[in-house]
Amino acid sequence: MDELSEAVVSGAAPEVLERTPIPDEYTAAHVRVEDIDMFSGVEDKDVRKSIRVGAVPMPELAPDEVLIAVMASAMNYNTVWSAIFEPLPTFNFLRQYGNQGGWATRHDQPYHVLGSDASGVIVRVGAGVRNWKVGDPVVVATAHVDDQEPLTHHDGMMGAEQRAWGFETNFGGLANYAVARASQLLPKAAHLSWEEAACNPLCAGTAYRMLIGQHGANMRQGDVVLIWGATGGLGGYAVQFVKNGGGIPVGVVSSDEKAEAARKLGCEVVIDRREIGEISADPAVTVQAGRRLGKLIRQEVGEDPQIVFEHVGRDTFGISVFVAARGGTVVTCGSSTGYAHNFDNRYLWMRMKRIIGSHGANLYEQWQVNRLLQRGRIAPMLSAVYGLDQVGEAARAIQSNTHIGKVGVLCQAPRAGLGVTDQGLRARLGEDRVAPLRAR
Repeated sequence: MDELSEAVVSGAAPEVLERTPIPDEYTAAHVRVEDIDMFSGVEDKDVRKSIRVGAVPMPELAPDEVLIAVMASAMNYNTVWSAIFEPLPTFNFLRQYGNQGGWATRHDQPYHVLGSDASGVIVRVGAGVRNWKVGDPVVVATAHVDDQEPLTHHDGMMGAEQRAWGFETNFGGLANYAVARASQLLPKAAHLSWEEAACNPLCAGTAYRMLIGQHGANMRQGDVVLIWGATGGLGGYAVQFVKNGGGIPVGVVSSDEKAEAARKLGCEVVIDRREIGEISADPAVTVQAGRRLGKLIRQEVGEDPQIVFEHVGRDTFGISVFVAARGGTVVTCGSSTGYAHNFDNRYLWMRMKRIIGSHGANLYEQWQVNRLLQRGRIAPMLSAVYGLDQVGEAARAIQSNTHIGKVGVLCQAPRAGLGVTDQGLRARLGEDRVAPLRAR
């Protein structure tokens, strides 16, 4: 452990952190450009073979950035994409960004430090950073935006130079240190541990924008909301937002264990995917599966879902379009089973349904989510914790869909459970509310 890491872990004062030297290199989970063809012709693209954990050079800090000693991070599916180099190697993103010149050139490296979630302590601030200081405990929001783009000031997610931090940029959160823009920072919730705080921004922010934010489905009280993967990282937050907002969450899960977890999160109706029967992108199969699913939902709540929370992609998208209520909305943020969607357009246009594409969350939306987390109104979806040296196994759990909720990764935090500074609030909320999936 380097001297600065030792100071951070020991809880040293900000003035001590400021005068402690920054190491020349640091440990990080990363992929390397020379490995981009390693899975050519391979059916099982095992991410444990491509993700490396080792030393990388410490980058210089831009004026609008901070250097964070990362205490914990979390896994997201974009780390799997980076590690299998599909649908294209993320080194392409780094090269395109680097071509802008200036500070962006740092990102174009033969290694890519991964990770789009992080919590930790600020150890350096750029000359242009005003609202944050060394010693502040923070979490990192995923949207890496260009504040000189006009569209950014309309909606941070609309700018052409908006990027997913740690996926389309370098120096992400699965490391002992990370570089982030000041416009990505949020205050850490005091009653949460480092790993509990780290697991929220990407998935909770994405779910909030999809359902609650003005750019998403605009959920209303009483809306029936169908949530695919209701105990996954995205789906678990969606269940909570729907329940808190007076909606009726209907969750689809794939096992008895996940059904139990979905009910604990607040799902009023839980449907096992096995009850739906065969699911595929075939149009005939889609209609039959949609009819079975629609019948199951109407038996329980008496009507079709006004909103379908969609992120699975090719395997379920046609069913989502079919099963949504007349005038209803399918809101989508991803396609983990494939990007080429096939659906019967008659069920869209003749029943006047809408499809909304949603991506990430802007800083205001992330701030609103963080406020709910700070008040204990939303619970982290953390279910398991790995060490940084086990990040390949953590990514494999995501790739294989053997996990529930979010998978955390300890970086500089020596053990789980550290970082809680408001024990009173945590005790008032109770462990079942603070960590519902860990308390199972």
